[in-house]
Amino acid sequence: MPEARSWQVREWLSHRLSRGRRELDRMRGRGLRELDRVRGRGLREWNRVRARVRREWRGTPREQQRTWQLVAVSAATGLVVAVVSVLVAGPWDGGRRTAERARAAEDGAPGGRHDGPERPAPSASPVLAALGARPAPRSPDSGGDAVPPPTGAELADTLEPLLKDPALGGERSVAVMDVTTGQQVFGVKAGTAAIPASTIKLATGAAALSALGPDHRIRTSVVAGAGKNDIVLVGGGDPTLTARAVKGDDHPAALRQLADDTARALKKRGAGPYRLGYDTSLYSGPELHTIGPNENLSPVVPLMADEGRKDDSDHGPAPRAEDPATDAAGSFAAMLRDRGVEVKDEPRAREAAKGARTVASVRSQPLSSLVERMLTTSDNDIAEALARQTALAAGEPASFEGGAKAVTQRLRKLELPLGGVRIADGSGLDRADHVSAGLLAQVLVRAADRDHPELRSLLTGLPVAGFTGTLRTRYAQDAVGRGVVRAKTGTLTGVNSLAGSVVDADGRLLVFAYLTNGTTDATGAQRALDRMASALANCGCR
Repeated sequence: MPEARSWQVREWLSHRLSRGRRELDRMRGRGLRELDRVRGRGLREWNRVRARVRREWRGTPREQQRTWQLVAVSAATGLVVAVVSVLVAGPWDGGRRTAERARAAEDGAPGGRHDGPERPAPSASPVLAALGARPAPRSPDSGGDAVPPPTGAELADTLEPLLKDPALGGERSVAVMDVTTGQQVFGVKAGTAAIPASTIKLATGAAALSALGPDHRIRTSVVAGAGKNDIVLVGGGDPTLTARAVKGDDHPAALRQLADDTARALKKRGAGPYRLGYDTSLYSGPELHTIGPNENLSPVVPLMADEGRKDDSDHGPAPRAEDPATDAAGSFAAMLRDRGVEVKDEPRAREAAKGARTVASVRSQPLSSLVERMLTTSDNDIAEALARQTALAAGEPASFEGGAKAVTQRLRKLELPLGGVRIADGSGLDRADHVSAGLLAQVLVRAADRDHPELRSLLTGLPVAGFTGTLRTRYAQDAVGRGVVRAKTGTLTGVNSLAGSVVDADGRLLVFAYLTNGTTDATGAQRALDRMASALANCGCR
């Protein structure tokens, strides 16, 4: 197509512009005529309404007319007073009084000058206040109009009748704390230790997060072995390592990705065959929990895939492998073969040399995510792994005993009450575990403390009543606590517990821990505990 010349373009544009102006004039004419018709109809309707109002006014008794006149005059007077007040309070600039802007500048607020040390603007006392910290300075938001904390007497009136439920068994430890003040507002044997069942996972998570930090990741590696064609799969203690296909960016460490990276590295080195070993020397002591082989927990070893599950589940009870490490190594060998790497014989247990060259590695999700998963689904395998990671950080043996010792030491460093406390494992499956409701409640207060942001996933991982995790099937559709209560559950034969957080009817954040031992009706005990948590959500209690 030949190129258009400049005069042709100008002529075409002029023609299009003329047509556009003519079309616009026609549309404007039609619009004006339509506007005149609408305005005429509106005026006629207004005249009819005004005539009707006049007729009704003339038929209204004299006394009622005077009342309406008084109301109208009062409203007009109030409007005038409001306008005058705004003008007196001025001048205004950009929607803000200049006096306020000047004060903000003096205080170092954003937009003002910073001639000295920055001072915080007046604000309400934070909901997530530090335990034992001085309250925030009084301000219009935290002065006499602030909502007071619930009182022990009112909470007693609410909770004590519920505590009389025989389904709760004979031994109880109860603590309710106000997060803003960090003070216990109700307690029944709050300092008495009892079997906590899975609520002890709160203590395990707190210890691991405190020792390692929320961003810590657990590494699974392939390293060079003793021989030229030897490689060793080294378990780092990640129970969430998966042999299944993964999607997206935020997923557990994948054995398939490790096989991809290893195959690429080995092909650069040259042809095999290669011999694969696997190293589980990171942990020591017995592999089996004291409860023995159980569908709730695999043998505790530092190398496993999908928690040693023999079905396609990812939480809850499931058939478990007797030797998770051997199974994981066998799956990895098959993946290497699928990727063109010749692997000779079956994998064998073999300890890697210290400082061995890394061929490839994958890392777990952040520790904060592992803690959230542990709490939401009450994952025993993650709990025992985190206890051992805490032990490794403390220089203790990565065993049941070393993990229990390291967790206890960390709780002491967090200045938590340890009277009568005995930690025997990380999961709460051991009946030798004993903690108090006061300890668990204060763990939750620490998690809400602005000075301990590393513990925040202890709160975000709590199941939501009626919606997620172990509370998904609890709390009826019309229950007060549904969607409001967030709590870790605990269940063993004769043991039921619940510990979590709730916002009460006044909007204050409370944490609670309810431990009951000696129960004979697990379902009845759970319902009683749920009613107690819902009662806090429904209570102003001041």
